[in-house]
Amino acid sequence: MSTEVTTPAPATIQPGPEEVKKEQTTSGVKSFLAGGFGGISCVLVGQPFDLLKVRLQTAPEGTYSGMVDATKQILAKDGIRGLYRGMGPPLVGITPIFAISFWSYNLGKKLVLWATPNRSSPELSIGELMIAGGISAGPTTFVMSPVERVKVLLQIQGQGGEIKYKGPVDVVKQLYKEGGLNSIFRGVGATLARDVPGSAAYYGAYELTKRLLTPANATPDSLNPAAILFAGGMAGVAMWSIAIPPDVIKSRLQSAPPGTYKNAFDCLRKTIAQDGTKALFKGIGPALLRAFPANAATFLGYEASLKLMNLLW
Repeated sequence: MSTEVTTPAPATIQPGPEEVKKEQTTSGVKSFLAGGFGGISCVLVGQPFDLLKVRLQTAPEGTYSGMVDATKQILAKDGIRGLYRGMGPPLVGITPIFAISFWSYNLGKKLVLWATPNRSSPELSIGELMIAGGISAGPTTFVMSPVERVKVLLQIQGQGGEIKYKGPVDVVKQLYKEGGLNSIFRGVGATLARDVPGSAAYYGAYELTKRLLTPANATPDSLNPAAILFAGGMAGVAMWSIAIPPDVIKSRLQSAPPGTYKNAFDCLRKTIAQDGTKALFKGIGPALLRAFPANAATFLGYEASLKLMNLLW
C-alpha cells in the first residue's frame, strides 16, 4: 500500500484589474528612451526606400518610369550614398520623434483608462488602443513636420541638377530667411492629416498582431523576437496602406518653391487637376516595401531596449 502524499499544484494567481492596467502602460521615461532606440533602427533600415518614395512623389512627370528606374538613375549619378541622401535630419530628429510617439502612445493609453473608470474589462480593446495611437500623432507632428521639411528638400536636391543646400543647418537657415518659422513648419497640417489615422492604424495593427500571435495562457510580453518583427512589420504596412495620399500632398507642399500652393487643400486641388487622382498614390511601392522591414526594426528596437531597461531598473 502506497503512503505517498500528493501535494496539490498551487493555483495560478491571475492578475487583478489594477495589475492588468499597469501592464498595458509603462513609465514615461522608459517609453521615451525605448522609442528613441526604435527610431534609430527605423532610419538605418528604411532610409533608401524613403528617399525613393519622396523622389517619385515630387519629380516632374516622366522623370522616372518607376521605382527600379529611379534607383538606377540615383545609383548611376551618386552611387550607394545617393540612396542615403538627407539621412542626417531624420537620424538626428528620429530619436525625439519616435521617443515622443511612443511616449504619447503610452500617455494615450493612460488617458483612455482615465476616461473610462467604470469599464467592464481592465484590458484595453483594439479600438481603444487605436484611439491612443491617434492621440500620439498630436505631439509628434510638431517635431516631425520641420524635420521632414528639411529631409524632403535634401532628398530632392540634385534631382534637377541644382545643389542649393550645403546640409541640414543650411536648409534651416535658408528657410528661416525665406519665410521665418512658417516656412520651416510648412506642411504641418498635411503631416497631422497623415499621422492621426496612420498612427491609429499603426499601433492598432501592432497590438492586434501581437494578440493573434500570443499562445493561450501566455501574454504578448512573452513573444519572441521573430513575432515582434512580424507584428512591427504589419504595423508599418497598415499605416502606409492608408497614409500615402496625405503623404504625397505633404511632400509636394514641403518641396515646392514659395507661392506654388496656398495650403494643403490648394495643393490637393492642383495635384488632381494636373496629374489626376493616380498622383495621390505615387511612391506607394517603395513606401510599402520600406514599411515592413523599417517598422519591424523599429518595434524590435523598442521592445528590446524596454526589456533591457526593465532589467536594469
